Amino acid sequence: MGLKDLRLKLKGLRLGRFLARNTRKKRRGMAAPAAVSKASWMAPVNHGYHVVVDQSYSNVWDKESDCDSVVVQREQMEGIELWFFGVFNPQIGDQVLKFMQTHFFDKNFHESQVKGKGREAMKKAHLSARTKVREAKEGKEGWKMGSSSALVIDGDKLVIATMGDYRTILCEDGLAHQISCDQDPTTQRWSSRLMFGMKPRKGSELVFATKRINSETEFVILGSNGIWEVMKNQEAVNLIRHMEDPQEAAECLAKEAFTRMSKSSISCLVIRFD
Repeated sequence: MGLKDLRLKLKGLRLGRFLARNTRKKRRGMAAPAAVSKASWMAPVNHGYHVVVDQSYSNVWDKESDCDSVVVQREQMEGIELWFFGVFNPQIGDQVLKFMQTHFFDKNFHESQVKGKGREAMKKAHLSARTKVREAKEGKEGWKMGSSSALVIDGDKLVIATMGDYRTILCEDGLAHQISCDQDPTTQRWSSRLMFGMKPRKGSELVFATKRINSETEFVILGSNGIWEVMKNQEAVNLIRHMEDPQEAAECLAKEAFTRMSKSSISCLVIRFD
């Protein structure tokens, strides 16, 4: 079993249910701060996250099914440092995390296996979660699946998976890149196409890609649909690129979406590589 140095799972905490409350109604509360952890070990991975509190419910502990979840987990396997980050809607968050824990983090893979098994586990975790939710929601209308997640392997490689209208945006040398909907998800080639906002993917389509972290890789944004319905990809990158503190950057993005009166869930996580 890997060493669990950090695991922040908002949905699993009573207070977290309040912080990660879905914000679909027009009336909103103030944005809630969250802690940032700065790495002090070899791999320079820093992160910060922020969600917007919705105070429109008379009882914030009700309607747990409306809660987004933010996950940050660090593991160590055969000398390799692993970070798992995710912003999930409530339909799939638990499913993805449990699969990753059981089929990847709890396994004693050798160093030569870790990267390949990590990619495989990420893909299967999301496909498995999607299947289970579809089975549970069969015949029901009005439900959606959304996720934005990233596995950082030894500060060297990114494995990214997104579903629904959640997005993962990579900033390289000041330019915003998003996994292309027309990219073959079975390949490991990152789309170099610059995306200035894309139409949300239909349903629960899974888009999957891997990317080598290099000197041009600045940061990654994981965000719910509440961010992207009021901001274009490059606009979001331009807004926070000058901020060295990823916590400050995450707060800035969430508050800006709130100011622009986004009508959907607002939650985001920023991963910075120094």
